Amino acid sequence: REQELGLCRTGPLDIVFVIDSSRSVRPFEFETMRRFMMDIIGSLDVGPNATRVGVIQYSSQVQNIFSLKTFFTRADMEKAINSIVPLAQGTMTGLAIQYVMNVAFTTQEGARPLHKKIPRIAIIVTDGRPQDRVTEVATQARNAGIEIYAVGIQRADMNSLRAMASPPLEEHVFLVESFELIQQFGKQFQDKLCGVNTSTDLCNGVDHGCEFKCVSTEGSYRCVCPEGQQLQADGKACSKCGAGHVDLVMVIDGSKSVRPQNFELVKQFVNRIVDLLEVSPHGTRVGLVQYSSRVRTEFPLNKYHSADEIKKAVMEVEYMEKGTMTGLALKHMVEHSFSELEGARPLSHNVPRIGLVFTDGRSQDDISEWARRAKESGIVMFAVGVGKAVEEELRAIASEPVEQHFSYSADFTTMTHLEGKGETEIRSPCECEALVQFQTNTVAILQSLTEKNILWGDAWACRGAGQPGDRLHTGKGGMDT
Repeated sequence: REQELGLCRTGPLDIVFVIDSSRSVRPFEFETMRRFMMDIIGSLDVGPNATRVGVIQYSSQVQNIFSLKTFFTRADMEKAINSIVPLAQGTMTGLAIQYVMNVAFTTQEGARPLHKKIPRIAIIVTDGRPQDRVTEVATQARNAGIEIYAVGIQRADMNSLRAMASPPLEEHVFLVESFELIQQFGKQFQDKLCGVNTSTDLCNGVDHGCEFKCVSTEGSYRCVCPEGQQLQADGKACSKCGAGHVDLVMVIDGSKSVRPQNFELVKQFVNRIVDLLEVSPHGTRVGLVQYSSRVRTEFPLNKYHSADEIKKAVMEVEYMEKGTMTGLALKHMVEHSFSELEGARPLSHNVPRIGLVFTDGRSQDDISEWARRAKESGIVMFAVGVGKAVEEELRAIASEPVEQHFSYSADFTTMTHLEGKGETEIRSPCECEALVQFQTNTVAILQSLTEKNILWGDAWACRGAGQPGDRLHTGKGGMDT
């Protein structure tokens, strides 16, 4: 079918067009740039699980036309491209590259996480010399994993194109003599782009449906599951409740507003999760971090090898008090807690990395950068908020889909005992269908938290299923924290 449609037979790509709409680009010239983009898009197999496309234009400022998560059909993309109104100002190409790196290729804007190894491609089309510096920011973008194609038209400066583009330059730098020739060039560029990520790998050319990973074999392919899980009878799905392996780091708020009695409840909360894990050196590993105005590793992933050891260590944790530096805690988690030195399995082992952040109030520092870095590094993030926790911050921490990765309770008692009407009893992840389709017991347990259907009691039963994003209501008011 793809050959009949003339589509590229690549694996998935994340592509962002970066279009110069400065005043030097005349109206009829800009029309040829529109046509160039639509011709390229017309050759791509676009879709949420195939190639995603974004478009930005720039002059003295940068304007997002649509991001990687906005449209998944060529018709919608073409309609948006046809509606672009050129900015007609200066030529701040460096600013545009900065936007591509800091915004366009973030997971929030629809880029797939780096650990999925889906190529990130920026196609810069410009007709003039940049009015700002491009060399340093382009180097940063390339170092961040973005492959840059630099397409210059007519008056473009070759030295600037070479400073922007990825190596080898002869494959990433193009100078088109006039706008009239750009459509002809587009045909050649399609062939170049269709060579990205292309191989005889059948997993790239079929809708394999594998839940975890597709592996090509001679003339065929097969589905595989993470270590510790079994492939189901359909040959595609993985067991949800087997002895899955994850690296789980819990980051708990020890600030002054929590108060000593509530901090003991937090420790019980942590141990209830540990009770449901199969902890071992080759199974699930658990680490614990506490933060206030500073951050302290209570124990790393490689410290304890049984649930009993972990629970004993949790109960011995001393309350820190002081401030609420959640951003600093996230930085510590990314840089230290999930390092191989502290016991995290290498990414190549495909062991899921899970971060659960518990907080009771507004952070006193910025959380956005390290929340983003955590998710982009392949950590699945859950955020649990209590009392005066800020929903905006919980959402910033949580992985997509956000509604299934953050939880809020009015006070600390509802965190471990919800006084609902039966609908709030815990759902055993192995007895009830999990909303979040991760590969381990741990993730299913954390997913249960996000559904707000929890009663930490002796008896577990499936009484009813709340919907993702439902708010939890109890008979108690919020605590003054």
